[in-house]
Amino acid sequence: VYPGVFYPGSRGGLPLNETTIAEVLKPLGYATAAMGKWHLGLGENGMYLPTRQGFDHYLGVPYSHDMGPCENLTCFPPDVKCFGHCDIGVVTIPLMHNDVIKQQPVDFLDLERAYSDFATDFITQSTRKKQPFFLYYPSHHTHYPQYAGPAAAGRSRRGPFGDALLEFDSTVGNLLSALEHTGVLNNTLILFTADNGPELMRMSRGGNAGPLKCGKGTTYEGGMREPAIAYWPGTITPGVTHELASTLDIMPTIAGLAGAKLPMVQLDGVDMTDILVNHGPSKREAIMFYPTDPSEKYGLFALRLGKYKAHFYTRGAGHSETTPDQDCHLISFLKPHDPPLLFDLESDPSENYPLSLLGRPDLQALLQRIGVVKEQFEASMEFGESQIGKGSDPDLEPCCIPHCTPKPSCCQCG
Repeated sequence: VYPGVFYPGSRGGLPLNETTIAEVLKPLGYATAAMGKWHLGLGENGMYLPTRQGFDHYLGVPYSHDMGPCENLTCFPPDVKCFGHCDIGVVTIPLMHNDVIKQQPVDFLDLERAYSDFATDFITQSTRKKQPFFLYYPSHHTHYPQYAGPAAAGRSRRGPFGDALLEFDSTVGNLLSALEHTGVLNNTLILFTADNGPELMRMSRGGNAGPLKCGKGTTYEGGMREPAIAYWPGTITPGVTHELASTLDIMPTIAGLAGAKLPMVQLDGVDMTDILVNHGPSKREAIMFYPTDPSEKYGLFALRLGKYKAHFYTRGAGHSETTPDQDCHLISFLKPHDPPLLFDLESDPSENYPLSLLGRPDLQALLQRIGVVKEQFEASMEFGESQIGKGSDPDLEPCCIPHCTPKPSCCQCG
């Protein structure tokens, strides 16, 4: 999926010949469900929705919840309108149940409760049938525009961002309670992580990267490094690990723990079980960093090998505006580095002090090793057809009243 992201009328989506975790687990009898932000394509007649990708059930918004007009929608009770305009000129945000539009526009004040009920019902029904289950929950929180229902609105000390986070925390708590009440908590692996760094341009509504450099849209640590929690009472001992891991490692890990067969393709992920269960070393040698618009011309922007990270190219991003660091801004154009900028992330996670190679044969040898790893990886890397490159068609935008006019304003129901 490159370059960029899918929009309401995008023709492309996650190719159906790609294998999802749900499709890996279904042959073992798993019940599968997804809720929340799908954002892997909708396509013609919903051909890319979760129910076509191995999931038995789906409740959610098929793309990002800012990809529709929101200035007249209520994001906080009693009637506080959403901050900003979001995207205009497209249909309002739909809430879909499987492949049917349940509500358009979505009711933000009730959305998280609907997700919580959906997940609780799924967990309860699966355990009642003594069926193993997989639930995928890509949350809208705390993405712009923030929203929260009556139970969370105004309850935090961090304004709209904090209220949204508090509501998300409550939903996670409800899921844990459902697992406990159904007696399967100690037999369930819970993985919690994120997909990108904070959107610094939103300031107080965009999160904070702490000591890390830049944010969303960049290949600096602030744009790429994410928190991750693995919870499995009785199997995973509480603690902290600094071993290398990636979201690419989730599928091999789940497949390994479940005894499932992986697809017969070359995967970029490795099994993290030894890290999680035994506090052992990572099987992962390196992490590759691509920009939001990768191309064969430029290839990798950065590569991490052990505790060292080398930047071959750097560039700012609009999502990382408003920080004092000029390297993060959109006007910080693409800059090649030869030799690459080299950082020791253990002593300098902020990437403030590139290491000097003068009088350091050890670092020169390290860069040679990094160059070999980069060359080998890029030689094995094959760019697939760009799904974003397929363009978009307004007729594909989801509408609860098909063929109504004038579109998009007529697409309202529920």
